[in-house]
Amino acid sequence: MTEEHAEHVTRAEPPAAPGDPDRLHVQVPVDIRSMSLVVLAGLACVFVLHWAKAVFIPVMLGVLFSYAFSPVVNWFETKRVPRWLSAAVLLLTIVGGIGTTAYSLSDEATQLLEALPAAAQKFRQAVKVRTNKSDSALETVQKAAAQLEQAAQESAATSNARGVMRVVVEPARFNIKHYLWSGTIGLIALIGQATVVIFFTYFLMLSGDNFRRKLIKLAGSSISSKKITLQALNEITDQIQRYLQVQLLTSALVGVLTWLALWALRLENPAVWGVAAAVLNLIPYVGSLVTAAGSALVAFMQFGSLNMALAVGGASLAIHTVVGNLLTPWLTSRASRMSPVAVFVGLLAWGWLWGVWGLLLGIPILMIVKSICDRIDDLKPIGELLGS
Repeated sequence: MTEEHAEHVTRAEPPAAPGDPDRLHVQVPVDIRSMSLVVLAGLACVFVLHWAKAVFIPVMLGVLFSYAFSPVVNWFETKRVPRWLSAAVLLLTIVGGIGTTAYSLSDEATQLLEALPAAAQKFRQAVKVRTNKSDSALETVQKAAAQLEQAAQESAATSNARGVMRVVVEPARFNIKHYLWSGTIGLIALIGQATVVIFFTYFLMLSGDNFRRKLIKLAGSSISSKKITLQALNEITDQIQRYLQVQLLTSALVGVLTWLALWALRLENPAVWGVAAAVLNLIPYVGSLVTAAGSALVAFMQFGSLNMALAVGGASLAIHTVVGNLLTPWLTSRASRMSPVAVFVGLLAWGWLWGVWGLLLGIPILMIVKSICDRIDDLKPIGELLGS
């Protein structure tokens, strides 16, 4: 047997069964060691991102805000205004505006928060009245559970009569000092993180293009690598700025429409609900549900009618649905070429890692990852997977 014939025999395909169509085989080289290293590296990255989220979240928020505010600082720089002055004035104006708005709406927000427990109690009573009209399956289950609990107590009493010690675990009493202390610590931590975000944003805007020049310099000595790095940075900047513009536009539109709709339905404090809808619209999928549920609960307390509660909640949800499903996808598709499936899965992942902050930062992070992967040959499949 010749060497060519032997090689042909070793590469021969197994005989196909009678009637089967011709089968096509694709030989994909799989390196188990490389795959294992990739999986371990991915798990390590996930652990580090979750473990050090107190550091990564302020840094990512600072980067995001610097992308949003840098065009304003650059415009002032063209007017011969120093960057340190324009950045400081811009941040102080934004912080002052947020504080002034919160203070002006504090009375209405306080009334709203004080009304929530009464609204929840009233809603619970209305639901209880409806369920008492008919013997529901839930009541049957509750009766059965009560009988089982009574039987367990009788069994425990019989065991105690035989000399068996009964151990009762009492829950810890409510300690107001501990509650206030933990709340104060959480507020101090929030203020500290907000201060870190403000200073980090200021330093990023103050640096201007210096950080970008350093990244290009570190990319390598060849002109091609520097060109690729510059293109990636420009694309990241353009996509994030367009995404932020889309979010600000749609949030403002949702806030105005919510205010007008709730004002037409004669709900109290419609301006507060407009601001809340605009802010919560920045949180994908969750913010609209929170706004609709909260406004419906307050409407039920004010009007005492489930129909009005459904009308207010439905109006809020309809505004979010129309803007979120028609206008936002069209504007977002023009701002970034991201796959909706990849965005949804990415939001789930980042929301699991960082909670609400992950929902806010998930899409910009995916944009950065896609822009980098599109320009690295070994990572282009990931960029293709994230693309639309």
